[in-house]
Amino acid sequence: MPVEFKDYYATLGVTREAGADDIKKAFRKLARLYHPDVAKNQKGAEEKFKEINEANEVLSDPVKRKKYDELGANWQDEGASRPPPGRRGAGMPGGAGGPDQEFHFGGTGFSDFFEQFFSGGTRHGFPPDESGFGGGNAFGGNRPPQRGSDIEGDILVTLEEAMRGTLRPLSLQIMNAQTGEAETRSFQVRIPPGATDGRRIRVPGQGEPGHAGGAAGDLYLRVRHAAHPDFHAVEADLYHELAVAPWEAVLGAEIVVPTLDGSIKLRLPPGTEPGKQMRVRGRGLPKGKSGERGDFYVIIDVQLPAKLSDEERAQWEKLRDLSKFNPRTPPTS
Repeated sequence: MPVEFKDYYATLGVTREAGADDIKKAFRKLARLYHPDVAKNQKGAEEKFKEINEANEVLSDPVKRKKYDELGANWQDEGASRPPPGRRGAGMPGGAGGPDQEFHFGGTGFSDFFEQFFSGGTRHGFPPDESGFGGGNAFGGNRPPQRGSDIEGDILVTLEEAMRGTLRPLSLQIMNAQTGEAETRSFQVRIPPGATDGRRIRVPGQGEPGHAGGAAGDLYLRVRHAAHPDFHAVEADLYHELAVAPWEAVLGAEIVVPTLDGSIKLRLPPGTEPGKQMRVRGRGLPKGKSGERGDFYVIIDVQLPAKLSDEERAQWEKLRDLSKFNPRTPPTS
């Protein structure tokens, strides 16, 4: 199955020399434009949002970006020396099957190109014997029933889905590389409310088929949070960078702050310092079935005006001449 190369730099509209801040800014700009909650063309926006998330997933990670850059023009040769999307190969004991089967996901939110080089998807089963198949004997004798291999892969989940939970339609194609025959299964996967990044979701019986009447293996999906333009999660806690004007930080202010489930009013006390974290209890992601939720942290980011009118400059100069504040003067006890 041919794999289409993904130009992640073109997807984000940055050059190959772009720094980490440039990539972050480009992603945020596009994510705000194509986020499914705000875009006018919902269907087209959802696919575009997945594309820019995938590009950001690779280019914002120094290890993945280095690997991507090393692929370069030889990416097809590199891919030819590796197992195809959905990796083959054996791992921990627990299943049958061998290196003559490959699998492909549909509906996980990641492209085949990403799955081939960056997902880490794999299958777990008995190591192949001399016949090239897991277990049994090399001469095709009768083998006892053996359980099918478990399969692992990644699934892209938005923070909105992680907040509310969702049912995701998925497909899994298991292909015999020798015969060319493929079996495609379609099913739904329940993403529970509060699904944290890295959580493994077990889908019973959706792994590789068993041998000689053995039970099918299981499918394990690792949750990968889609990057959000306004929030990021650490376990069940959510974080938001709030841009404030210098006078709001100095004088205090009441600011409307977005959260994943509605806006809140946040009171900044006078003298709020840049980088300060303000906690709002119980506005993070759900924690299991208890109804308890993580916290919401607002990180203060004091922004300076990039351009000043003549009148504004005069006022800043007046404040400079009037104020006795000197940040380089040691504080007195």
